[in-house]
Amino acid sequence: MALRLLYLIFVRLVGWLAVLARSSATKDVELLVLRHEVAVLRRANPRPQLDWADRAVLTALARRLPRLLREHRLVTPATIPRWHRRLVAKKWTYPNRTGRPPIDDTLVALIERMARENASWGYRRIQGELLKLGHRVAASTVRRVLKRLRIPPAPERDTDTSWRRFLRAQAASMLACDFFHVDCAVTLKRIYVFFVLEVATRYVHILGTTTNPDGPWTTQQARNLLMDLGNRADDFRFLIRDRAGQFTTSFDTVLADAGTQVVKIPPRCPRVNCYAERFVGTIRREATDRLLIINEHHLRSVLQRYASHYNHRRPHQARQLRPPRPEHPIAEPGCTSIRRRPVLGGMINEYEPAAA
Repeated sequence: MALRLLYLIFVRLVGWLAVLARSSATKDVELLVLRHEVAVLRRANPRPQLDWADRAVLTALARRLPRLLREHRLVTPATIPRWHRRLVAKKWTYPNRTGRPPIDDTLVALIERMARENASWGYRRIQGELLKLGHRVAASTVRRVLKRLRIPPAPERDTDTSWRRFLRAQAASMLACDFFHVDCAVTLKRIYVFFVLEVATRYVHILGTTTNPDGPWTTQQARNLLMDLGNRADDFRFLIRDRAGQFTTSFDTVLADAGTQVVKIPPRCPRVNCYAERFVGTIRREATDRLLIINEHHLRSVLQRYASHYNHRRPHQARQLRPPRPEHPIAEPGCTSIRRRPVLGGMINEYEPAAA
């Protein structure tokens, strides 16, 4: 940096000696040209970047200019104190400042998460929950963090419930049922499959198959469902179904006696029963549309194997890629020996760590 300053001083001295040998008219023309060039450069780059040596030279030369000309230079009287303040700020730094230490970013993220996931929690409630986790934070700190994140207080946040939160709360007590059909490959006989899906866990119950799904048969499947659920039948308050003729009054009565209210979807609106429709699409894409079903016995075997895969092994997007009821815990990250387990003749593959 010092060598650059000496070089610039030498260049300016040589330039000054060269200027002394010129006439006044040549100097005036050169000044006009230089002023125009400076104006053009200012339009292109209104704030040029100057280093330390450039500032020193401009400061020394600007002192020799008349007052009127000094006010229109790159270096003005207000510029020099600003450079000085910047130089002092760089030199005198205080890494260990006194006062309250800043709150950790991890703790800020935790406060934000608690406030967004619990709309009714106030500052004291969040403070108490943090204390249980080993974080000693004042309620005023929680208030300051939420104010900085533009999260309103609990009375303003708890005015309404979002649809996502409402539906998730209702899903734990909901069942969805529907039929889908499969055509046999040889006889072209159409077989109907009746299933019930637990909306919260995505666990599916394949209740039965028949070629004649009438009212008495469907009512018997409702009784079988209650037997499969056992004591868990009291956890479900609603069952969603369409308005097909197979669902008779006796079907609704069996479920009503167990404390489950049947909810009918509007006519010609299959999307209202979206969870059941999604399962129908999944089992068609992964199993029934890729196999030639010989007869009803063959279909039952396929459904049994697929239901076991669906409930215990298949990852579900709605459950953070976890099966409804996993049979095995998650393997350790360092497992290198993997075994493939074919399902339905290798049409579906399952992978698990091989035993050592």
